[in-house]
Amino acid sequence: MIFRELLNGVDVVNFKGDEGVEISGVSFDSNKVKEGYLFVALRGENADGHNYIESALNNGASALIVEKLNDVSSKEISVAQVNDSRAALAVVSANFFGHPTKELTLVGITGTNGKTTITYLLESIWDHEQNKSGVIGTIDSRYANNIKESAMTTPESLQLMGIIKEMKDSGVEAVAMEVSSHALDKQRVKECHFDAAVFTNLTQDHLDYHSSMESYFEVKKRLFTEYLAQSDKKDKYSIINIDDPYGARLLDDTVGEKVSYSINNSTAAVYAKASKITENGIEAMINTPGGDVRIRSTLFGEHNLSNILAAVAAAISLGSSVESIEKGLSNISSVPGRLEAVPNELGFKVLVDYAHTPDALKNVLLAARPLTEGNLILVFGCGGDRDNAKRLLMGKIGKELSDILIITSDNPRTEDPEIILDHIEKGVYEVPEDKKPYHRVVDRTVAIEQAIKAAKKNDTVLIAGKGHEDYQIIGTTKHPFDDREIAREALKEL
Repeated sequence: MIFRELLNGVDVVNFKGDEGVEISGVSFDSNKVKEGYLFVALRGENADGHNYIESALNNGASALIVEKLNDVSSKEISVAQVNDSRAALAVVSANFFGHPTKELTLVGITGTNGKTTITYLLESIWDHEQNKSGVIGTIDSRYANNIKESAMTTPESLQLMGIIKEMKDSGVEAVAMEVSSHALDKQRVKECHFDAAVFTNLTQDHLDYHSSMESYFEVKKRLFTEYLAQSDKKDKYSIINIDDPYGARLLDDTVGEKVSYSINNSTAAVYAKASKITENGIEAMINTPGGDVRIRSTLFGEHNLSNILAAVAAAISLGSSVESIEKGLSNISSVPGRLEAVPNELGFKVLVDYAHTPDALKNVLLAARPLTEGNLILVFGCGGDRDNAKRLLMGKIGKELSDILIITSDNPRTEDPEIILDHIEKGVYEVPEDKKPYHRVVDRTVAIEQAIKAAKKNDTVLIAGKGHEDYQIIGTTKHPFDDREIAREALKEL
């Protein structure tokens, strides 16, 4: 494409050079620039792309998008100056890949918890309908037999449009995408044309990034009031959990057809008329505008009933049949790292879950309790360089709702793991002395081994915080580490 075509829709403040220069590719990473590329200089939290312009030029860049023109004013190259390089990158990426989101069904799912599970549920429904589906999220981006491990929940706009373009070209008809608050704030989904947006809930998380819960909510809200509103799709749906107080507020402000869902509020468009949650899973009769849907799922816990309701509401709104929804949901037995069982023949359960927020930890503990005749043994930690206000809350929840608690490291990053445990321990000690065993073990491998050695028949060991992750970040380095593998090895020793 030529530079002028790529800039269509970009708010250009100043321009110098040749608008007709040929562009062979786009990158915001100077190391990935090749001959004839457009380099977009992004300002990040830890680095400024403007400092790498010289590197991009040396690698063959033929055009630039920048926020600071003075860095390149003396260079003989085509340059567009913009106020916001990230917004510009989103527009350029959509132009470069031919606006692929206009040509398939796109569902964006946001909220603190539940996003991953809902993408899996929608994928299973669509697959039963024999629609070619794609998923973009925390675990991976996938379609057909193509799987790409995810570096972040929602990719940067350039990679995002590239992935969706690949999906479209391969025949994918519907995509379920997790949309993080960071992605919304950084405009990664700016040029996505959504058919539906789903709001799951809002509980404490990411307050290291957002200044307050209200700020966090305002960012999440943008998926509905800004990005869904800008979509070119004729029919648009806002799927909102009204059991969550923020969802109830959002329902008043969102655009498109409003489809509320609730576990037991009969004023919602989609709600459970009857439900039964046991150690074998979930049975429910769900009221929808398209007729009653009977659910039999091996997922368990009230939080998963809410996730199922969200998937049902989205699928029925977008035209899926009751039969497809029922059969699609019955076909999915588990979601990686979400109350995922580590099988053994020792008479107790070992479950691994991604729960890394106070609300998520509470939900999985409540979900595990009915499965447990004996002791509920919890192993968890909190990540470093992240919202430290949730650590005390999680310590308190862990102590209150488990029978044996072991606090340990998660991804400490550049923080001292002992200091992170100090923060968690403040919450532990807020719980009145109840004589339930409590241990502090900084080494996560040792903590998991200790929990499994302590387990007896009919107990449940819940290992929370990392879920599907197969690494641990210590300092700035990722080290191989998978809770499921550590648990399997510990079980072999018994």
